[in-house]
Order: sequence, then C-alpha cells, then structure tokens
Amino acid sequence: MAKLKTSRAAAKRFKKTGSGKLSRMKAYKSHILTKKSTKRKRNLRQSAIVDSANVKSMKKILPYL
Repeated sequence: MAKLKTSRAAAKRFKKTGSGKLSRMKAYKSHILTKKSTKRKRNLRQSAIVDSANVKSMKKILPYL
C-alpha cells in the first residue's frame, strides 16, 4: 500500500496531546479586537480539544500525527 499524504495545512493547526486527543487553537482572535472584551480575548488564547464528531475526519487527513 502506498504512503498516505498528510494535509500540511492541518498539520500546522493541530497537535496531539499526551492522551492522544487532538488540540486546536480557538478562532476569532486575529483581527477586530477592539470591540471584544478583555475576558473574551483572554479565553480565546487557550487551546481546545477537537470535538469527537470531527475526530474521524481529522485522523484521515493526519494519518501520522
């Protein structure tokens, strides 16, 4: 069987945690920050775990992660 290609765009955006789950950074933190509260911007800095509904498709595009 041929080698599978990793989606390079996805590889830059997702990391595997110690327990094997996928972590991601939250969206809406790049621009138009003046109208967002400090608390909201602070919470957007933290990483989140990829939802279980999306894990199957993520494993397909990240076969070696």
